[in-house]
Amino acid sequence: MNQTKRAEIFARLAATDPHPVTELEYQTPYQLLVAVVLSAQATDKGVNRAARPLFRAHPTPQAIAALGEEGLAEYIQTIGLYKTKAKNVVALSRLLLERHGGEVPHDRAALEALPGVGRKTANVVLNVVFGEPTIAVDTHIFRVANRTGLAPGKDVRAVEDKLLKFVPPEYRLHAHHWLILHGRYVCKARKPDCPRCPIRDLCEYKDKTP
Repeated sequence: MNQTKRAEIFARLAATDPHPVTELEYQTPYQLLVAVVLSAQATDKGVNRAARPLFRAHPTPQAIAALGEEGLAEYIQTIGLYKTKAKNVVALSRLLLERHGGEVPHDRAALEALPGVGRKTANVVLNVVFGEPTIAVDTHIFRVANRTGLAPGKDVRAVEDKLLKFVPPEYRLHAHHWLILHGRYVCKARKPDCPRCPIRDLCEYKDKTP
């Protein structure tokens, strides 16, 4: 796929949704960080259902640190891997208080040093909270990048590196949201909805659905 075609893909995705936002619900950078940690191997809708009452009652790192693992687990037990996530969220809340005054750091290394925070989670926070043009590659983006030919790669880091190289600078800030939403609602895993795809004629997928 050449750069002219890539630029047209993002121009069309941008035209359909000029200002995309995360579907995770949050009020503060800390709540977004927690929501993203909870979203691993879970749907945004499932996380939002659990997080709404959690954040109403315990909106800060101080409150969740005081809540403890067992208390947090009661709120998030409908989410996959909830015991591990409860442990990580309480631990990261305490580290934020100890190392960063309770604030989410604007630093990749500091973010990735928090329990339960990997590169993808750090990328989401850096992008959504701090406006950095990072690309957090989840299963949707990995599928879309490979299926369309936009930025094929064998693993998520390879896809991330290719997207950072190939996405035109003017689209980089919102690129990962456009690709996530496209993968979630159009270029779906089991049966892509090719008839209503805005980039159908640009996509290099050979088995398009009629």
